[in-house]
Parts: sequence; structure tokens; C-alpha cells
Amino acid sequence: MLGKVVAVAALVSATHVAPSTHLRTTDTVQDLLNHPAFAGFARLLLPWDDRAYDGALPLRDIATLLPYHSHVDPASVVGALNAMIDDVQGGSPVFHDIYTTQQKAEDPEKAKTGLFFFRGRPGARFAVIAPGGGFAYVGSVHEGFPYAVAIRERGYHAFVLKYRVGSGGVPATRDLAAAVSYIFRNAKSLGVGTERYALWGSSAGARMAAAIGSQGTIRFGGDDLPRPSTIIMAYTGHSEVAAREPPTFVVVGEHDAIASPAAMERRAAAVRATGAEVEFHRYPRLGHGFGPGIGTSAEGWLGRAVEFWEKR
Repeated sequence: MLGKVVAVAALVSATHVAPSTHLRTTDTVQDLLNHPAFAGFARLLLPWDDRAYDGALPLRDIATLLPYHSHVDPASVVGALNAMIDDVQGGSPVFHDIYTTQQKAEDPEKAKTGLFFFRGRPGARFAVIAPGGGFAYVGSVHEGFPYAVAIRERGYHAFVLKYRVGSGGVPATRDLAAAVSYIFRNAKSLGVGTERYALWGSSAGARMAAAIGSQGTIRFGGDDLPRPSTIIMAYTGHSEVAAREPPTFVVVGEHDAIASPAAMERRAAAVRATGAEVEFHRYPRLGHGFGPGIGTSAEGWLGRAVEFWEKR
């Protein structure tokens, strides 16, 4: 049965935007929080769980909320938010709980999780995207929602995971396992195909995706499911390699001071040694957290990653 779609009162009662209005980069964080399309889950769109936001902050300055990220493109951030607004106004819910009411009551931190759904063609395969943020915040606006738009433009379904932060990688990876299990259980209602799914992750999120690629969802409390057909990982220090690994697509900036390009290249070689196909890209003049890479040497990598996945 399809999990209950969040339908609770808006977190902020006042509204500055009409129900049909798209957001603009000149609109504010408060306009995003107040938008009727995001009622009940608006705060989960933003990175931090434990901070009060400056409601007057223009969305063009949203990069200031993402200290571990670079090259944040406000137009792509707002464009992805507007894609969700269009879906909601067209009658397609975008936010889904991955945990039951009882599970959230037993662990209130689970109330800070969920899936944002970008629909592709009926029956098409799906990707789950785990953004980064050093397990301190979740950078969905930069390396979650814009990725999902790019994937959906190719006809595939994309889910962006909001996971627990503040307790390291294990709870967050358990949330990813729960999310994949949720999608499999509700595949018919969601209209998604479950064969050859992919896990995408950036930074901390890439550690989560790679861990499940190596060990499976059951290892992290999820259902006993097939492993992903493909792992897409961006700029992470994750080094674990299992005896059997999925095909893996890797991107990193040559000047990344957080995720060593050399360490990533060593892991790529180790994954290749298991017999899995690997495609590795090291982009010049880039550091950590470049997301879609718009306006940089990495621009276009999302499309190449989708093409890699399509062949698997």
C-alpha cells in the first residue's frame, strides 16, 4: 500500500505567493517555506534541521546555507523547486513518508526524513539520490533536486532522499535502505519499474549509496532486495570495496581538499578489479561539492552518468 502522503497544516500560516506562482531567485526563503505547494514538508526542502532560517534571505543567495558545497546555481535550484510546484498543482504528490507513524513516534528523528518524487514515464526504472552535507545537513537543493530534473528529462523516475543527520553515516544509510524498500513495496502504486535501479550520491550521500551497492539493503535494516544495477558517486572519501561491486560512475574535482581525487581513483581501480565496469572523471579547476557543475569543467556530467546507467 502506498505510504501516506504528508498532508498537514503548513509550518507557516502567512503566504506571500499565490498558489499557481513559480518561485524566482529574487523570492525569499520565507516565500519557499510559505508556498502552498510545499505545505507540510517545506522545511525538509532546506538543508538544516537544527537552524533557524533568515526568512528574508533571497533564493539567489541560497549557497550561503551550503558550506560544504560550491558552484551553487540559483536558477537550477529554483527551476527544480518549480518542477515540484507544477507536479503538486497537477495533482501528483511529490513528498512521501518512508517511515510509519509508529516508527516516527518511536524515533522522532525519523520524522525529519522522506522522499521527494520526480515522475518519469510509467513503468520506467528509478534512481534514488542521496545528497551530501557531511552528515550535518542535506544539500538537496543543489545536488538532489537538480539531479532529479535531469534524470526525469530522460524519462526515468527520480527520488531525492531527505535522511537523518547529526549521527553519522549508519542512520543515514539505514534511511536510504528504508527508502529503496519503500519504493519496491509501493512500485505498482508509484508506477515505477524495479529492475536496474540506480543509487546516486554526492559526498556523504555517495558513501551511503556505495555502502548499499557493496552490502545490500538488508545489511542496513531494509528488505532483502536486489542490489542496484549502477552506483553514481560524486566526490567522496569512501574506500570500502566488496568482493562483488555494481558498475560505478565516479566524478571528482582535481582540487578537492575534502575527498581526495587520488583516493577516489584508487577505489575506482579496486572496484574495476572486482570485474565491475567503472567510468572515472577528474575535472580540472574544481574543488568539493560542485553538484551539477553548471558553468564549470564538469558541466554535462549528469547526462554522461545517465548514459552510463542506461547501458547497465
